[in-house]
Amino acid sequence: MSAISDIMRRAPVIPVLTVERAEDARPLAEALVGGGLFALEVTLRTPTALDVIRAMASVEHAIVGAGTVINAPDVDAAFGAGAQFIVSPGLTAPVVERAQEIGAPILPGIATASDLMRGLDMGLDHFKFFPAEQAGGAAMLKAFSGPFAACRFCPTGGVTAALAATYLALPNVLCVGGTWIAPPELVRAGDWAEIGARAAIAAALRT
Repeated sequence: MSAISDIMRRAPVIPVLTVERAEDARPLAEALVGGGLFALEVTLRTPTALDVIRAMASVEHAIVGAGTVINAPDVDAAFGAGAQFIVSPGLTAPVVERAQEIGAPILPGIATASDLMRGLDMGLDHFKFFPAEQAGGAAMLKAFSGPFAACRFCPTGGVTAALAATYLALPNVLCVGGTWIAPPELVRAGDWAEIGARAAIAAALRT
């Protein structure tokens, strides 16, 4: 099991995926990995999410995580389906403690200095900054770099292809999360070529 810091460094963008049909899972993962994006976040927002995680986990080089994890049972279900890391929209003790108990790398969401201080108390120093644009964007992360110099972030929420480079230029940002690479309409259409092309562009976003 890789550390969350290693997972975040695998590529500059983690695609945030909401997949409605399990049969789309494998070709989607293959398109993303083929384009150079290896860490994939499957949100637990559809009835098929766990099946999608299982299918994607079998794709070579894919590191599949579960997103929208909001309670301890979600952690268990995702990990049982083969998720290799956990992403939560917020920071709560039950989710963090359960992930730590079973050895699942976790990227909890924070939006404030108080969130960060609670996370540090839990032994964490890598966080999802969410919702990034609504919570102050790149300017907020710059402000965090002073008092929280050891913390590293994956901003997600309102991050677009146009904004990604601005975030990635910050020294405390290891990667960004976004839906623009594989939005639901492209997944429904099975446009794996377009998704792969977007993944390749995103994979080249290095500073």
